[in-house]
Amino acid sequence: MDKIVIEGGRRLEGEIRIAGAKNAALPALAATLLCPGRFAFSNVPDLKDVDTMTELLKVMGADVKKEGGGVVTVDTENLTADCEAPYDLVRTMRASCLVLGPLLARLGRSRLSLPGGCAIGERPINLHLKGFQTLGAEISLEEGYVNASAPDGLSGRKVYFDLVTVTGTENLMMAAVGAKGTTILENAAKEPEVVFLAEMLNKMGADVRWAGTDRMVIVGGKELRPAEISIIPDRVETGTFMAAAAITGGHLRLAGCNPSHVEAVTLKFAEMGCKVAEGRDWLEITGPKRPQPADVETNPYPSFPTDMQAQAMAVLALADGASVVTESIFENRYMHVAEMWRMGANITLKGKNAFVHGVEKLSGAQVMATDLRASASLVVAGLAASGKTRVRRVYHLDRGYEHIEEKLRKVGAKIFRQRDKNPK
Repeated sequence: MDKIVIEGGRRLEGEIRIAGAKNAALPALAATLLCPGRFAFSNVPDLKDVDTMTELLKVMGADVKKEGGGVVTVDTENLTADCEAPYDLVRTMRASCLVLGPLLARLGRSRLSLPGGCAIGERPINLHLKGFQTLGAEISLEEGYVNASAPDGLSGRKVYFDLVTVTGTENLMMAAVGAKGTTILENAAKEPEVVFLAEMLNKMGADVRWAGTDRMVIVGGKELRPAEISIIPDRVETGTFMAAAAITGGHLRLAGCNPSHVEAVTLKFAEMGCKVAEGRDWLEITGPKRPQPADVETNPYPSFPTDMQAQAMAVLALADGASVVTESIFENRYMHVAEMWRMGANITLKGKNAFVHGVEKLSGAQVMATDLRASASLVVAGLAASGKTRVRRVYHLDRGYEHIEEKLRKVGAKIFRQRDKNPK
């Protein structure tokens, strides 16, 4: 197991190219199960979660080839008879549940071990299963597996999500394109990754309307075909490098991003004293001498994303004043706070609120990553801390950031990866 070692206190300056979005690539790869044929993807990020999804597709009989440079081809002409998503693959990644919808649509059946992922709170797939049942699927839970079947096919219906769910919206979208008739998804997620999946499905021949609004309409039963797809830029990686510039007083040009996808993040960093300029596919950010305090509340898109909460808190830990961070999405997403305490941060937790009292400096320490975005926040904090910061259990980081230490090193960070001889 590896650890990341950072010698902080260096101002970052230069250009970083943003990778394709993990949260767009995973549902796009799952969507290849909807019809037979050869799909070609470009701008696919080199990540552990993407590897897990491609291995899952292989288990189901797909022929997957990584051709380098972000190019991946998937041939789903022949699927295995059972198409089971086994525990050993599913346990590390919640997004593996995205195979349920397309398999139900194409084969009328699917079997999935209940998924795992980051320990950031309850993220049950009951909303997915309830939606499948509304479309006519039969669902049973046996020995840790979800068994879904639709022997008579799926039928279009109105589905209302009690809570906004990104993966639930994506799963039901894919199931609905194979259903007879029209499906309406009420209280649907509006994230850019959801819109991207809808555009991919339409390119395949589906009829998905009004993606990006809270009422999506899918006219099912259309003949589907493979497509060539380019994965959209990763907005969370974009935001994470914005935080790196903000906390070091640096200047970064982020190339190949989509500034319209990070508007809430951009506005919040501007409130912290950053200067931001942007174009069609680039963004430049200059951090202040010392960040200004700002209150942050996470909510579904287009509000401030929960996946940027920990990185923003790292910046606010050095702000000239007090800030309040409110986590409204997940109930257990403050596990990075205990590690920031070790670095000298002054943060008080009370329910869903974190009261962040900015300190003049952070000190390098040995810290442990508890989830994907917590990992990123500790790296961000380490960039500004005096002395050495050692971030352990960085396998979380590798699930969502493509070669992060290499990208940071190119813009002036002193950061390297080291084998952890005592990973516990």
